[in-house]
Amino acid sequence: GGVTLSGGEALTQPEFASALLKACKEEGIHTAIETTGYVDRQLLDVVRPYVDLFLFDIKHWDAQKHREGTGVTNEQILANMKYLIAMGHEVLPRLPIIPGFNDSEADAKGFAQRLKEVKANSVQLLPFHQFGEKKYEMLHQSYAYADVPALHETDVKSFQDVLVQAGIHAFF
Repeated sequence: GGVTLSGGEALTQPEFASALLKACKEEGIHTAIETTGYVDRQLLDVVRPYVDLFLFDIKHWDAQKHREGTGVTNEQILANMKYLIAMGHEVLPRLPIIPGFNDSEADAKGFAQRLKEVKANSVQLLPFHQFGEKKYEMLHQSYAYADVPALHETDVKSFQDVLVQAGIHAFF
């Protein structure tokens, strides 16, 4: 149990997030925040005293591919992840595995390297799903992955194996 701030990006409202997290901590409530980690370090410093668990989504291990898929590189994300881990915070990287974008064996090796660089010992694997398809339909927007089948744990087992062989605890 506990309270998890998610969004969008909860750190776009650092004062509110900090006040809410602080109030939770004062009541003995476990706190977590889901973030892309693409924020100025000062924003992390505003909330980090009140966060028990940082959940970091990272979309690609390669900076340029990350930019192609998200509009920003991953350097700031990885630097913030490394910073929080070095400061002794519990950080769980989460990796959405997206067909044709970051699902190859080479990608798994790249992710293993990046995770080791930031001293992350584990990663949660999030196989691609179609949960967002209906949302796009309701918004009358085209969905680039409309005809892409969802992935299941068995579909990404070899991806997981690469991470495990590199010493990263990879789980679903």
